[in-house]
Amino acid sequence: MELRHFTPAEANDALPQVRPLVESMVAAKRALDQAQERRDEAARSIAGNGGGIPPHELAALQDEVGRRADELAGIVTELQELGILVKDLDAGLVDFPCRREGEDVLLCWRLGEEEVSFWHGLEGGFAGRRPIDEL
Repeated sequence: MELRHFTPAEANDALPQVRPLVESMVAAKRALDQAQERRDEAARSIAGNGGGIPPHELAALQDEVGRRADELAGIVTELQELGILVKDLDAGLVDFPCRREGEDVLLCWRLGEEEVSFWHGLEGGFAGRRPIDEL
């Protein structure tokens, strides 16, 4: 699949579709983390002294982890199909590939920001963000 390149205007125009997906991604990641913690606590309890937890409860918790992981994977796939690169599931950080003077760069957006206002080089990452007016 060929990499899609966005202009800053196209990236901002995509935000009404991207923002709810990223909100869902962050919520799904949080739900997955919580499900994994409940499963891990039950497994530790069973391994310790049984903890009065029937084995079928651990299986149900494992099933929940699987469902939550599938939900998260589906959202990430949907974002990727739009041409967006997911960078941080917890913070809701995504990048939009872009071209600058013939080179690939990334337009950077994080959940909570009003618009796509920053960019960075492929190796720069979040710490190397620069204002989009320098693009």
